[in-house]
Amino acid sequence: MSFWNTTCNSTLEEMRIGAEEKLVGNFTFHQLALIIAGGSTIIAYLVSFYLIWQHALNYTKPREQKHIIRILFMVPIYATSAFLSLWFYWNATYYQVISEAYEAFAIASFFALMCHLVAPDLHEQKQFFRQLHPIKPWLIPVNWFAKCCGGERGCWRVPKSGLTWFNVIWAGVYQYCFMRVALTIVAVVTQYFGRYCESSNSPVFAHVWVVALEAVAVTIAMYCLLQYYSQFRVQLAEHKLGLKVLAIKLVVFLSFWQTIAISLATSAKFHIVSPNEKLAYPDLKVGIPSLLLCVEMALFAILHLWSFPYAQYKENAKVTFYPTPNLLDGMPPRENERLPKQGGFAGLKAFVDALNLWDIVKAFGRGVRWLFVGAKRRHEDPSYQLKGDTSYPMPGHPDGKSTDHLPIANQFRRSNFGLPIAPGDRLPEESAGLIANAQPNPGSGYKGQSRPYQDSAPHTRAYDEIAEPNPSYHPTGYAPYDDRGDIGAAAPQYFAYDEGDAYNGQMATGASGAGTAVAQNPRNSTQAKVGNALWGHPSQHPGAG
Repeated sequence: MSFWNTTCNSTLEEMRIGAEEKLVGNFTFHQLALIIAGGSTIIAYLVSFYLIWQHALNYTKPREQKHIIRILFMVPIYATSAFLSLWFYWNATYYQVISEAYEAFAIASFFALMCHLVAPDLHEQKQFFRQLHPIKPWLIPVNWFAKCCGGERGCWRVPKSGLTWFNVIWAGVYQYCFMRVALTIVAVVTQYFGRYCESSNSPVFAHVWVVALEAVAVTIAMYCLLQYYSQFRVQLAEHKLGLKVLAIKLVVFLSFWQTIAISLATSAKFHIVSPNEKLAYPDLKVGIPSLLLCVEMALFAILHLWSFPYAQYKENAKVTFYPTPNLLDGMPPRENERLPKQGGFAGLKAFVDALNLWDIVKAFGRGVRWLFVGAKRRHEDPSYQLKGDTSYPMPGHPDGKSTDHLPIANQFRRSNFGLPIAPGDRLPEESAGLIANAQPNPGSGYKGQSRPYQDSAPHTRAYDEIAEPNPSYHPTGYAPYDDRGDIGAAAPQYFAYDEGDAYNGQMATGASGAGTAVAQNPRNSTQAKVGNALWGHPSQHPGAG
């Protein structure tokens, strides 16, 4: 019956420290803890603000560094919250929720930083993940769930589309922002009305539910971060991604789980640790975890000097590159461009930029929209069509697959098209002219080294739609990939066919669009038929005259 007792044991709120025996010299544990925690907090401040200021002065990659500054602010905020909780232990709940709420924004900022390390903005990130291959399996324990719940057909399967994989990770990380803020509000309100009861783990009080929900939310967010790290661990090795993940993971782990462990150990249910003549109950419940956090924050501030260095953002630093989504494509990496210093006077503009959290609010909204709208329509995204495989397993082939069963595969294969069918046969009369006037496949993927990402200018070609340029190419007016891919809708996919490269070879339109007839690569009927068989008649393509 005591388990369902609705009366809170307000020992923590009512008990005050003052009658304990001296621990070292003339200092009690509480006094000694304040000295050590204060010194550790000063060290954390000095090291963290030095590193933050250096990033602000060398603000050459704002998209990345504003998230780094937010992450670095986590150490001073945690240290301040822990020190105030130790000093004003009777109001510790109010100070603790401040650091816990900021933790969610720090995790979201770290994920955003990793996203900007693969592509400069959201639109290009989506194009990048549409081409992502291969997608690594889920980490433990989700891969176990997949084996037990339907395998590749179950709900725990690995998405076939890299964009869907990206959206799942995105939603898993940003949900913690909402959950943490909501739980912080619940904790403050219930504490004010006496229904939080931090000293009790009874389900009739809010404390145990807040802790349980927070544990689930933070575990999902950290799992998604680790899954993202696992996918790009090798490709982003130059950014010391492993050390960055370690710094974030340890802060979250130590700040949350050690507090939970001490709370359980001092609870009336388990009663593992009890107050004595040298340690009062507030020392056990609040003092020890707060002291540990202050010391740990000083150590993490020093660790951040190596995990989030500013030297790589200096104007004369080494050039870095974005990774490629598919290593088998042979696509050259794109340079991660460095801008002139954008931090303003004394780096103040960088601080203002980092403190503007509107991008995190929008990111959470995008995650919610995908969960309730885009997830249901994700198969309409063109990235699923790109994963199509029409080959059959064939034991005689090295890769185990073949396309010889397709009727057009042998008839128009590049390796033998236009060649004699048998030795001694005469070369077909149209072969020489056809091969000499061959045009690039307008529907093929990237073949040149023009740009691996979509240009920032309007009406550009999408990431996987960059065709090989030729002398007849003129910029077209086709719209870029529709941004509705955010919610999984099928956007109109326009291939940038060469305007003026009509398939029948009769006319070409000038760059001015005036419709001037220009003879270009005239073709005979055989060539026109072959071209239509391979790539379709011009009338079947949007914008083809």
